[in-house]
Amino acid sequence: MSRHLRRPLAAALAATLAAATLLIGPVSPAYAHNVLSKATPAQDAELEKAPTRITLQFLQNLNPSYTTITLSDADKQQVATGEPEVSGTKGTITVDSALANGVYTVAYRVVSKDGHPVQGSYQFTVADPAATAEPSSSPAASEPTLTPSASPSAEPAATNPAAASPAAGSSSDGPGTMPLLAGGGVLLALTAAAVVFLIRRRRSGAAG
Repeated sequence: MSRHLRRPLAAALAATLAAATLLIGPVSPAYAHNVLSKATPAQDAELEKAPTRITLQFLQNLNPSYTTITLSDADKQQVATGEPEVSGTKGTITVDSALANGVYTVAYRVVSKDGHPVQGSYQFTVADPAATAEPSSSPAASEPTLTPSASPSAEPAATNPAAASPAAGSSSDGPGTMPLLAGGGVLLALTAAAVVFLIRRRRSGAAG
């Protein structure tokens, strides 16, 4: 390939790389946020035996100094538990007393690697046939499910913790990412077409 053809081609490739960096770059920081990936008991689980421990597992290691896990009943009264025991990505609390039948809410607050607090909550139900149900326990009166939030002042919102699969709520590969990737593909196609046009024009000029 002659020198006068290589220069426009190199310039076009450089422009394409710069545009792709601008499109993809803003999406990367979202991966720094921590996400609840597994919970025991799981969200919306109906247990025939009351749990004595509650374990939450996240995608990133937890800082014991900034990890909070609480349990409350259907009346939004906090249930007595031990302090969170942190081991790597897992945080565990022990339940100090036997839980009566009813709906319970697990709430958590942790800190991501980028320093943003992430909080959320979910519910499970104790339905032990041999236990006595709480008089005021009812799904309608229970606290609504909340989702993780990356803002320290935001109210807890719905998380989708699963027993064996990562929650999808905090993933950065959401609807906002696809238009950026599609735009990058269009830009690459246009750049390739421009390069082909320049090469053909140069060859036509040289032949003439």
